[in-house]
Amino acid sequence: MKNYTITVNGNVYDVTVEEGASAGAPAAAARPAAAPKAAPKAAPAAPKSSGGAGSVKIEAGAAGKVFKIEKNVGDSVKKGDAVLIIEAMKMEIPQVAPQDGTVASIDVAVGDACEAGQVLATLN
Repeated sequence: MKNYTITVNGNVYDVTVEEGASAGAPAAAARPAAAPKAAPKAAPAAPKSSGGAGSVKIEAGAAGKVFKIEKNVGDSVKKGDAVLIIEAMKMEIPQVAPQDGTVASIDVAVGDACEAGQVLATLN
C-alpha cells in the first residue's frame, strides 16, 4: 500500500492506494484528514500605478472578473474609449473613460474579482 497526501480546493486528503488490487475491489480509498489545512493566501499585490492615482475614477459597472486590460498607465484616452473589460454573467462589459485624459493608474489585474462600484483605474 502507498500513502499520498493530496490537496483539492484547499482541503487536504490522505489517500491510501492498494497495489495489485483484484478485480472488483476498490483501488483507492480517500478520507479527509483530521484537520484540513487551508492553503496559504498570497499577499495582495500593490496597485499598478506610476506616480499616483488620478482624480477621475473608472468604476466597475457590475460585479464580475477583470477579463482584459485595454490601456496602460500613461496612455491617452478619449471619452468613451475602453480602458478595461470585465466579464459579468458571461458577458464582456467594457469600462470606458468618462472623459478625455491620461491613464494614471490601473488598480486591478486580469483575473481579479471586482464588485460593482469598485475603482478599477484612474485618469488625470
